[in-house]
Amino acid sequence: MTNSDAVELADGRASLVVSPRQGAAILRYDALRPGRVPTPVIKPSTGLLKFGSQLLIPWSNRISGGGFEFEGRYHAIEPNVEGEPFPLHGDGFQRPWRLTRRTGTEMELVLENGAIGPYRYHASVRYALEDGALAAALTVENRAAMCLPYGLGFHPWFPRSPHTSLQASATRIWLEDERHLPTAVVPLASRPDWDFSQAVPLPDTWVNNAFEGWDGRASIAQPDDAIIVTVEASSTLNVFVLYSPARDADFFCFEPVSHVVDAHHGSGLIALEQGRSTSAHLRLRWDEL
Repeated sequence: MTNSDAVELADGRASLVVSPRQGAAILRYDALRPGRVPTPVIKPSTGLLKFGSQLLIPWSNRISGGGFEFEGRYHAIEPNVEGEPFPLHGDGFQRPWRLTRRTGTEMELVLENGAIGPYRYHASVRYALEDGALAAALTVENRAAMCLPYGLGFHPWFPRSPHTSLQASATRIWLEDERHLPTAVVPLASRPDWDFSQAVPLPDTWVNNAFEGWDGRASIAQPDDAIIVTVEASSTLNVFVLYSPARDADFFCFEPVSHVVDAHHGSGLIALEQGRSTSAHLRLRWDEL
């Protein structure tokens, strides 16, 4: 099988379109309901990363300082996204992947030549539709001739309306500066406007923060479309990043990831010796509201 601009799956309750050439990104994931037009569960963004959901490997978010030190050795990494001063989200979303298996409801893709900074890695992803739910499994294997710290995650963009609400439990929140780098971590109780332990509307103002202590479950209610989306993530993904620029934005991001922002200068990454791997799983399910 070869690369393609778009590969589609469908199971009667949902359809999924993936672009192998564009980082194995999800272009669309739509709910299919009798007598209705397809309802976007996730939606393409209009920003720098113009997909419905990207794969984040071999790390998530930003690395400050031009690189990082690990086991006594400094590793430089150049910025990789236009307009961004720091390397962002690794390079998995910027490389073509190869489609290796496909049925009507399932596909597998591989990236054999991941390479950014010191990283050399092999990655694979499986997407499947299961009675309308989207299941994704991402694995990355260190192919560098040294131990390196890895992270991974998923970056879905969701529709936002004035009535959209989010439920997701957490214990701590990382604050950010004007460079979108973390400055301090505070208990959730200190920011009641960002407490999503019960379903509440999204904040009216800018939010672009990592939430720690996530239990891997969340729900997104979309009353305008009469659906509710359930998010379930593996224990590898115990952090979520919430991004929404303003009340009038027509999107927001809920990103299940394995570590906080700039973890290369903190903690939370997974040290992998050459030949070792780590995996993460994500499941999105839509139901009638």
